[in-house]
Amino acid sequence: MIVIAQAGPRDIPDWARMRHALWCEASVAEHGEEICALIDRPDAGFLALIARTPDGAAVGFAEAAIRHEYVNGCDSSPVGFLEGIFVEDACRRAGLATRLCRAVEDWVRRMGCAELASDTDWENPEGIAFHAGFGFEETERVIFFRKHLI
Repeated sequence: MIVIAQAGPRDIPDWARMRHALWCEASVAEHGEEICALIDRPDAGFLALIARTPDGAAVGFAEAAIRHEYVNGCDSSPVGFLEGIFVEDACRRAGLATRLCRAVEDWVRRMGCAELASDTDWENPEGIAFHAGFGFEETERVIFFRKHLI
């Protein structure tokens, strides 16, 4: 049985590796540094969960935060936000992502939030399907622009 627990300092190497698999723009080392900063946050507005097999192998994670600023498509504040979720290929389609999300939902409710939000890239059909399958409803699509001035 895969066990889901709150992530801590001993989880940093596995957590950083899986973060890199999800968000490959940053290196594993950069993810490790960001994780250290997240763990050191004094507030209670961040949750990280790690899923491990009985032999201790890390096979998934979820991160969530409480956002107090406006969250697109939401009617309340603060809002729980599923920042990221990842399950290793070999463990997909077995309900692990659902278990991670349920744990996030429970935490968000305990934090007093009425809504859970998330996002994914509009070109990520697997991410869109996951969110829809878990009961998220699409609220809007946005394209961001920039213009270099210097």
